[in-house]
Amino acid sequence: MIKSMRIAGVLALAAFFVAPQALAAGGAVHLEPANLEQDNAASLRRGARNFMNYCSGCHSAKYVRFNTIGKALDLSEEQLIDNLMFNAEKTFETIQAAMPSEDAAVWYGKAPPDLSLMARAKGADYVYNFLKGFYIAEGSPTGVDNIVLSGTSMPHVLWELQGYQTAIFETHENEDGSVKKTFANFEQLSAGSMDAGAYDEFVRDTVNFLAYIAEPIRSDRRKLGVWVLMFLIFFYILAAQLKKAIWKDVK
Repeated sequence: MIKSMRIAGVLALAAFFVAPQALAAGGAVHLEPANLEQDNAASLRRGARNFMNYCSGCHSAKYVRFNTIGKALDLSEEQLIDNLMFNAEKTFETIQAAMPSEDAAVWYGKAPPDLSLMARAKGADYVYNFLKGFYIAEGSPTGVDNIVLSGTSMPHVLWELQGYQTAIFETHENEDGSVKKTFANFEQLSAGSMDAGAYDEFVRDTVNFLAYIAEPIRSDRRKLGVWVLMFLIFFYILAAQLKKAIWKDVK
């Protein structure tokens, strides 16, 4: 189901560098909606595969346990161990980065952040567009920048899948004479192993998984909420009928 994680490649690509990058453009960027299907178990399984293969080399998810993931993804304990638990031994363990944070801080000046709550902190749309928004940038220590987060120190870890693209900016002159650049579109420079549609689905599945681990009880909470609303409606009808019966002789 899931290929063995290429730790060496991920470590080289997904580490954070301390050197600052030049800002590519100012102003907010329109975020394309991620359109997640958070109750889609197949999408969550693909997202878990993507996360463990491309993200867990450097990023942890220490607030969610493997057995919790296995239950939500309809995976047996054997499937969980064989396909997801690359650097863990017990199913009650949490997702830990393959690269020790202490070493990352020494090598790169800053350890990559834990991704457990990233989808809640930034929003699913933000993460979705961030993973699609890398472009070639001269002078950057990693060779790329990101249209959503200008000056990001994260390299384009998915370049083999998406390929490389450049960003086209439009220049506008403000009333005060200052110049402002706004993002217009991307131009593909080299093809990746996936076409645009397949890459979008890859990113969507990955973000779907990140949204799930940010709130694992979401589905249970919504199901419980339906029962609570049904109870309140039933209780309201019962209370209204009881009041009517008690006060029917009172004028």
